[in-house]
Amino acid sequence: MGVRFVASLTIGLALAGEHLLAQTTPEAPVPAAAADEKAWSPSASVFTYLLPDEGNYAQPTITVDRDWLHLEARYNYEGLRAGSAWSGYNFSFGDTVQWTLTPMFGVVFGDTSGVAPGYKASLAWRKLDLASESEYVFDSSSSSDSFLYTWSEVGWTPMEWLRLGLVVQRTKVYQTEFDVQRGLLVGVSFKNASFTTYVFNPDGSRPTVVLGASMGF
Repeated sequence: MGVRFVASLTIGLALAGEHLLAQTTPEAPVPAAAADEKAWSPSASVFTYLLPDEGNYAQPTITVDRDWLHLEARYNYEGLRAGSAWSGYNFSFGDTVQWTLTPMFGVVFGDTSGVAPGYKASLAWRKLDLASESEYVFDSSSSSDSFLYTWSEVGWTPMEWLRLGLVVQRTKVYQTEFDVQRGLLVGVSFKNASFTTYVFNPDGSRPTVVLGASMGF
C-alpha cells in the first residue's frame, strides 16, 4: 500500500463527495412522532488498518446516545481479538464555540481484559474542530500490561463536504518505531455518512494507512 495509492484514493473520494453534494435536496419536516423516535441516536463506524509489517485488521465501533446517556461497544481497539463495552455521561455547552465532554467507564474482555476509565471530547468553532478520546486500560492479568490509548484529531472544513487535518494516536494493538504516531487526514461526507483516509508516519519509509467510514442513523 503506497502513498501514491492513498493519494489517488483520497482524490477519488473527494470528487465523489462533490458529485453527491450537488444532488442534495431539502429534507421534509420531521413529524413530532418521528422526532420522538429519534431520541435514540445510534451510529456505527469501522476503521480498517493497512499495516506495512503486520496483518491488516478492522476496528468496528457502535455507539448509542440518548440525552445524557452514552453507550458504546468496540472490537480490536484495546487489542486484537478483544472487545469492550462502555457507558458514559454526555455534557455539551456553548453556542459560538460548541464543545462536548463524555466521561466514560468500560470493561475490556477477550485476549486483553481489564477495566478502563476514559473520555471523549470535541470542540467546534466555525470551520475548525478538535476531537479527542483517551482511555487507560488496567490489565487484569498483569499490571505491567496496563496502557494508555489515545486518538486525537484537529480538522479544518473548507467546504461543507471536505475535511482536512492532523491526527495523533497511541496504541498497543500493533508495533511501530514510534510510541506516538502522527499523521494527516482527508475526509469527505454526505448527509450522515463520512469517509476518511489517515496516513500515519507519512515521512517514514513504510507509513500506516487507516481507512475510516462512519454512519449516523
